[in-house]
Amino acid sequence: MGSRRENLENREGRRPSKDDQIKRKRIEARRKKRKRKRIATFIITILLVLILGSAIYIFNFLSGLKTNNLGTGVAPVSSKDPVNILILGMDVGDTGNQNKAGRRSDTIMVLNYNPNTKKVHIVSIPRDTMIEVDAYLDTGEYRRYWKINAAYVIGGEDEIKTHVEDLLGINLNYIVEVDYNAFRSIIDALGGVEMYIEQDMFYDDDEQDLHINFKAGETVQLDGKKAEEFFRWRKNNDGSGGEEGDLGRINNQHQFIGKVVDKALSPSIVFKAPKILKAISENVETNIPAKTLISLGMKIMRLKSENIVMTTLQGQSEYLYGESFLIADKDTNRDLINALRAESSSSAPVITSINKEDLKVLVLNGTKIDGLASSAKDSLLSLGYANVEVGNTDNVEKSVIQSDNKELKDLLKNDTGIQKFEKIGKSEYKQYDVVILLGKDYNLFGN
Repeated sequence: MGSRRENLENREGRRPSKDDQIKRKRIEARRKKRKRKRIATFIITILLVLILGSAIYIFNFLSGLKTNNLGTGVAPVSSKDPVNILILGMDVGDTGNQNKAGRRSDTIMVLNYNPNTKKVHIVSIPRDTMIEVDAYLDTGEYRRYWKINAAYVIGGEDEIKTHVEDLLGINLNYIVEVDYNAFRSIIDALGGVEMYIEQDMFYDDDEQDLHINFKAGETVQLDGKKAEEFFRWRKNNDGSGGEEGDLGRINNQHQFIGKVVDKALSPSIVFKAPKILKAISENVETNIPAKTLISLGMKIMRLKSENIVMTTLQGQSEYLYGESFLIADKDTNRDLINALRAESSSSAPVITSINKEDLKVLVLNGTKIDGLASSAKDSLLSLGYANVEVGNTDNVEKSVIQSDNKELKDLLKNDTGIQKFEKIGKSEYKQYDVVILLGKDYNLFGN
């Protein structure tokens, strides 16, 4: 009876008692708590599904990746060293030719990721670049000079790797081979690329089933097949449009890659990741360990597009031995090569325009070890330095290179193993280009 009366009084407008208010608050709190639990359970379930789905895709990617056909890659000596990846676009020639050894490397690029500068350099090597190798043609004819795109036919991955390393003064860590089937699959997985066509492109090659038809001034959405045509064009059927030859084609390729990079770095790429991973695992051959590939890919994905730089190996065009070659040398490409090696802990030589023979060097022994400066002099002479004097100085705890020329810094650090670098301190030493003070920490160059 009492409760009915209370309910009746409440309906008639009387305020609920304090006990009723407490009960209602407790009920409302329990309702909110149950609601939060349901929301939390729903969110956790969604996250688990996403994690499981991602794990499945990554597992399929790791399982399908072709990593055993190109030998063993070589990881950088230090985590601070650049990672250099040789990328080969393989031309099958005759569309029915499945013989891997008979293919030429139609496109040659090096992707350099530098963890110190947080930059990616993509360097194109013109396929007409001259290389020197003793080899015989199938006809038995001997030749000594070849275009670099023939290196793969001559000696496979090892042969082309050797020549690229020599041209760029770097060590290659890994190789990626992409034929045009793989290229088409990856571009299709990306959803295609929109390109503005700057010049007429009309070319037909029935043997390769290659037919290119683009008109200047139009904007085209390139799917995988159309992208291959754009990527491979060098000149038109009538010979027009190809004045720059392979260099013009490389320029088009860089424009296209720039568009691909912009698309790959956009947030929406996450929705296309499964298709892209599937296309890579099914069509690309590499010796990059799958985990390394994913890790490197994640690092590059965090970069801004302006931190991805595309360049081309430079050289002089010359007509030799009945063929047109591009003659490249390290001095012409000094800035490019040094950029690839920026702040590397590697012992590979630094390319510099400074002639060691012209440098006036003073080596001073700051220890009690007799003959240490003379031993250092002998080491410098063996490295190409010709003007080296020796002497003694006050006790030195830590070895140091002194020079007022900052351009000598990397060269001398590499040649001596001494990492401390500063300006020349005493006026009587100003007549020297370099003063090397040997301290108690010094043993031999390269330590």
